[in-house]
Amino acid sequence: MKRVLKMEYSGSGEQGCSSIDRVHSSEKQRSIAISLVGFCAFLNLYTPQPLLPLLSHLFQSSASQVSLILSASTLGVAITAPWAGALADRWGRKRVIVPSLLLLAIPGLLEATSVNLHALIFWRFLQGMLTAIVFSVSMAYISEETTKTSVSKTMAIYVAGNVVGGFTGRFLAGSLVDVYGWRWVFGILAGLTLLGGIFAASWLPVARRFQPRTTIHHSIQAMRSHLSNLRLLAAYAIGFNILFSIVALFTYMNFYLSAPPFHLGNLMLGAIFSVYLFGAVITPIAGRWIDRLGYARSIMIASSLVMLGALLTLIPALSMVIVGLAISAAATFVCQSIATSYVGTTAKIARSSATGLYVATYYLGGSLGAVIPGYFWNIAGWTGCIILVLAVELFTIYLSSTFWKR
Repeated sequence: MKRVLKMEYSGSGEQGCSSIDRVHSSEKQRSIAISLVGFCAFLNLYTPQPLLPLLSHLFQSSASQVSLILSASTLGVAITAPWAGALADRWGRKRVIVPSLLLLAIPGLLEATSVNLHALIFWRFLQGMLTAIVFSVSMAYISEETTKTSVSKTMAIYVAGNVVGGFTGRFLAGSLVDVYGWRWVFGILAGLTLLGGIFAASWLPVARRFQPRTTIHHSIQAMRSHLSNLRLLAAYAIGFNILFSIVALFTYMNFYLSAPPFHLGNLMLGAIFSVYLFGAVITPIAGRWIDRLGYARSIMIASSLVMLGALLTLIPALSMVIVGLAISAAATFVCQSIATSYVGTTAKIARSSATGLYVATYYLGGSLGAVIPGYFWNIAGWTGCIILVLAVELFTIYLSSTFWKR
């Protein structure tokens, strides 16, 4: 009898282990696919940043004028994101994410054919619209397909993919432009995006917990509900501030470091974005602490570190500027992971619409973060930009401490 029981116990144990292995394998595959989608979403979005001084010279435009190349793409994201969420609430997650990734390569190729600044701005705007769909729907996918206890960790993996993609696009732009020219830069990145979309189509698991909303009207009603939630409104404002600050820092940093006393060229400006890799390492680690510290406390700490890093860049030594940018970048990505996780867990219905609204305000902040600091740059140079960033981060701390549950 004991022998039979032992055999039965052993058999059930093997089945249990097999089941656990399959779950772990599925989670690993999903994490890799989510990271890849995040990589592709950010590969093209900020590509022109290290090229801004060069493009300013080629198109005979001022710093604030050429920065419209960046603000156009982020504005495209801001306009499209809420409707992308509504679309995905009806059609599904993977069925929207994968086609959008594949189509994302088309405006990238067309950017390479631009004959003037206006044409380049237009194609960048179109690319931003497609990026919005990938970004907002991916966040809803994560919120639905992962358990509540692992949302922060999975979102951190996705943001890490964003970080690596953003760095890769910028680094390749700065590295390849002197050899192949700026047109080939856009063409090569478009090809990489297409390749990433093909792999995502195979690796991204189909959503299992998605419940379709039958009408767009339902999604619009859900948006109204989200906009009446003070905690979500605070999260949307915080999202605005997060991207505003990082775009301000890493857009006008190029003009700051290409001028005296630094005199950095295109290759070195592209290499500066390697500080993003520090964020890729820190963000997943920080994801483990967010649930312990709470959303409000975590983002207050992270925002304080953004300010510390920004202040360090005022020291006129390249090493200190790099350290400051690394701290600010890593802390910003942690802020993004916190805010997106908060939105996903706070919104009880139509999460894709909720994240779509977040993405809209987030990228509206990025769009204005490429333009408004230009006025401060014209008045007080890099110091003026830093003062603006400090004010924005202080407002973030106020919002989280006042409206978020600790």
